[in-house]
Amino acid sequence: MTKPLVIVESPTKVRTIKKYIGKDYNVAATVGHIKDLPVRDIGIDIEHDFTPRYQTIAGKQKVISELKRAAGDAADIYLAPDPDREGEAIAWHTAEVLQKKGREFHRVLFHELTGGAIREAMAHPQPLNAHKYDAQQARRILDRLVGYQVSPLLWRKVKGGLSAGRVQSVAVRIICERERAIQAFEPEEYWSITAELSPAGGPDARTDAPATFAAKLIKKGDTRVKIPDEAAARAILGELEGAAYTVAKVVQKTIRRNPLPPFITSKLQQEAIQKLRFSAKKTMIIAQQLYEGIDIGDGAPEGLITYMRTDSTRISEEAANEALSLIRQHFGPEYAIPRPRVFVNKNKAQDAHEAIRPTVVTNTPDKLARYLNDDQLSLYRLIWQRFIASQMAQAEIDQNTVTIAAGDYFFGASGSTIRFPGFMALYLSFEESGAREQEQQKTMLPPLRNGQALHLHTLVPRQHFTQPPPRFSEASLVKELEENGIGRPSTYATILSTIREKGYVEMTKGYFHPTELGFIVNDLLVANFSDIFGVHFTARLEDNLDRIEAAQVDSLAVLKEFYAQFSQELERAGENMRSMRGIGIPVGLPCPACGKGELHIKVGKNGAYLACDRYPACRFTCNYQRDEKGRVQPIQPAAETVSDKLCEKCGRPMLVKEGRFGPFLACSGYPECQHTASLNGSGGGIPTGVACPVPGCGGMLMERRSKRGKVFYGCSRYPDCDYAIWDKPVPIPCPRCGHPFLVEKHTKKDGVFLACPNPGCGYRQDLDKNPAD
Repeated sequence: MTKPLVIVESPTKVRTIKKYIGKDYNVAATVGHIKDLPVRDIGIDIEHDFTPRYQTIAGKQKVISELKRAAGDAADIYLAPDPDREGEAIAWHTAEVLQKKGREFHRVLFHELTGGAIREAMAHPQPLNAHKYDAQQARRILDRLVGYQVSPLLWRKVKGGLSAGRVQSVAVRIICERERAIQAFEPEEYWSITAELSPAGGPDARTDAPATFAAKLIKKGDTRVKIPDEAAARAILGELEGAAYTVAKVVQKTIRRNPLPPFITSKLQQEAIQKLRFSAKKTMIIAQQLYEGIDIGDGAPEGLITYMRTDSTRISEEAANEALSLIRQHFGPEYAIPRPRVFVNKNKAQDAHEAIRPTVVTNTPDKLARYLNDDQLSLYRLIWQRFIASQMAQAEIDQNTVTIAAGDYFFGASGSTIRFPGFMALYLSFEESGAREQEQQKTMLPPLRNGQALHLHTLVPRQHFTQPPPRFSEASLVKELEENGIGRPSTYATILSTIREKGYVEMTKGYFHPTELGFIVNDLLVANFSDIFGVHFTARLEDNLDRIEAAQVDSLAVLKEFYAQFSQELERAGENMRSMRGIGIPVGLPCPACGKGELHIKVGKNGAYLACDRYPACRFTCNYQRDEKGRVQPIQPAAETVSDKLCEKCGRPMLVKEGRFGPFLACSGYPECQHTASLNGSGGGIPTGVACPVPGCGGMLMERRSKRGKVFYGCSRYPDCDYAIWDKPVPIPCPRCGHPFLVEKHTKKDGVFLACPNPGCGYRQDLDKNPAD
């Protein structure tokens, strides 16, 4: 009989698992999901309790055949995909394709890929978790219901190729609302007054305290001082003229700070973004590598961290005690606490997982440096330090606060020194580091006592202005999503990538801002689906998914409740959503051509533009931009140039016009004749030999340059087809998903390699390898 088969999700894990149990078991990988909903239709039978229709993913039949061959006549199959909802779905679908009379399936959860953890999990298998699978399936159905019914609405009302997502659209809404708040912000002037002081009689020669220190004006009597303008500041300076400065009150206390808990997924992403300048996506890719295993000298990979998708701050008592032992040895007994520090979880849905921690505490970053690349080492060090610091003693900080009287006014000053660094000797979070820098920038205070006379050196008035709310960085957007219960930490990286890939937002100097398309689509969705794409509604739905997993609510009840409201809004939107192809959005500006009509924003295949609402009586159109307040500013069109070519359809002269990817030819008989052509013949540029992937197009991809000189690859039938990509296409079909071509990628870390441009595939191929390898 065939040996029992262990099935994992990733091929990388196979070697790690075989290292510890390979003699007694066969080990194989599903290479991700093997089944999913169909690509070309919704795949949900709404009328029959939202029954999903799964099918084998393109390119996965070979994987399934290999799994069946590896299973042979084995009586026991151990399903060990990742220990989360997606892994549970893979386990269920794998069990379905390998179902056989007399065969038993066991669910194995590898929370870390070390010898002890693997053998322990194999010794205590569990049944498949129906509730966790229901939660994953409910999320998949909800996403499909929204995406496959709202997206076609956008195609009709705005333009083809757009998409809406149950969670991604809420993320875009958050970014748009922040941008509108920035645009609406009006700065307000205010002033501050700072006194430079020193103890009367000079500094104490027995201390290293500064000769002078700064104190800020805070109150007049019991009322906090507000200084709106220079006149008010000058008036106060006049009242302070000749005042005597004395110490009114000295408060000395010791602040004790606890360390932060070990990382959960969202906190790891935020910290890696801020400290390491990694993207959320890059962080998760590297964390996956550390979890799945890296060869550290034993000849086979070993998992270096626990599972990296978790909402739990819980850690095992064994790991905590190992950390305390290391702390006593490397830092001294005064840095260790008597017993492990326990952190309370806010959300119990994922409490089966531990926090993200090193699997072996004694694997210090310095010890592993020779085996890890720079990015892996940086992330591992972050995880290791955060975990060890979580079990270290409190930091003790001496803080002095002084109140200084000057007539009716009071000034304040504060300073601090570290009495005992505790956990701060090893690790400070990005936010803690910023707070510490601010503390260190505070003036160190000389020894002062109540009633002590002070000498005034100068009073400094300064003008300030209030600042608008900041745009979101990747880190602050992840924090915003987390705090509002939008999505789950395991999905944040995908959300952030998707909203950029769809063209709804862009990043400038590390901060998100909406594109014009993003504003338009968001405004239409909010106007027609205010609840469905609302923060509170989405958060409640995420909570319901957690409750499904915890067996507290039935998944069908959640789906029915959602669809009852969604279907009504969908029907109303189909009738009432404003058409950006037809009516458009009025901007309150008169048409400069006819003077009678009003300009409306419309969307065509080349993007958004302004047009007169009296069309076809007035055919005025132009591009536009927005000022810092979001107001529309028309860009007067340049004079159209008549080319030397005639329209092949009606014989009229062709005009040179400016489009999304540069100049093109358009018939002067528009709108009666809407023929367009490339300015340089058949598409212009250099042929790549790769066909355009848009169904029914028939064009070829050509190498071209944008208006800024950057190389891109666009369809030869532009502007009839505006398909374009930045990466060079290579005429090799993807062996995993069947996409008609691969693209050439360049990174500092990996050099040049080929990858599938299909976002859901993930296939990559080194240039020195055969695609079938």
